[in-house]
Amino acid sequence: MKTDHVIALIARVRDKAYDFIIRELSKEEIKGLVPSHGGIMSTLFARDRVSMKEVADRIGRDKSTVTALANKLMCAGYVTKEKDPDDNRITYLCLTAKGRSLERKFDDISDRLIATAFRGFSRKERESMVRAIVKMLNNF
Repeated sequence: MKTDHVIALIARVRDKAYDFIIRELSKEEIKGLVPSHGGIMSTLFARDRVSMKEVADRIGRDKSTVTALANKLMCAGYVTKEKDPDDNRITYLCLTAKGRSLERKFDDISDRLIATAFRGFSRKERESMVRAIVKMLNNF
C-alpha cells in the first residue's frame, strides 16, 4: 500500500468532516457557527466560564485565533466575555442561554459525524487508527 500521501488523505478527511458538519448545522437550523467554533463551544459546554487562555490551550489554537472565533460567537449571541474583577488582563468566555441551548444538538451532530467516519470499522481498527494519528501528530 502506498503511504507517502497520508497527509493529503488526512486533509481530505478533514475537508469531508468540515462539509458534513456544515450540512448538519444547516439541517439543525443553527446559524452563525462553523466547525472551527466547535472546540470553544465544547469547552464551554463542560464549564460555563473559561478563560480565553485556557480555551486556547485546550483547543490548541493561539490566543488571537480564539479571540477572533469568540468575537464571532459573541455577535451570534452564543457567548459573552467577562473581565476578571481581580485581574483585568484575564478575560473569560461564558455561554449565554442561547449557546447552552445548542449542547444537545452539538452532541447529536458529533455522534453522527463519528458514526459516519467510523462506519464499517471494528473497535480495534478505530483504536489503532486513533493511536497512529496521535503518534503522527506527536512527531510534529
